[in-house]
Amino acid sequence: MTDIVYRELSYKLNGIAFTIFKELGPGLREKIYADAFEIALKDAGISYKREIRYPVFFKGKKITYQSLDLLVDDKIVIELKSGEREYFEAFDQLLNYLKLSKLKLGLIIRFTKKGAVIRRIVNLDK
Repeated sequence: MTDIVYRELSYKLNGIAFTIFKELGPGLREKIYADAFEIALKDAGISYKREIRYPVFFKGKKITYQSLDLLVDDKIVIELKSGEREYFEAFDQLLNYLKLSKLKLGLIIRFTKKGAVIRRIVNLDK
């Protein structure tokens, strides 16, 4: 049997996402959900960083930055999305960040009409 990566913390984050959806509902901008997530993390006493920027290099030279929504407890990266559409580019972006940062787990949380949909992305290279 495979262990769930960061089981307790990821369950707490799932609960926060469901609580946010229950109170705010669907159809808001991603920034509003991020603001709510920030408040909920503070209230839960969970450490986090918001709007993480990381450099992208080509031939040893920095060419740009990518940014992600939240880094929780220096372990789990969270990308927040709003709407019904799947965000395949968010998956690629998040997996790339996990590999570059050597982190193990990322969550893509989409706030849809039906609820908070959470996708776990595990960095198997870690």
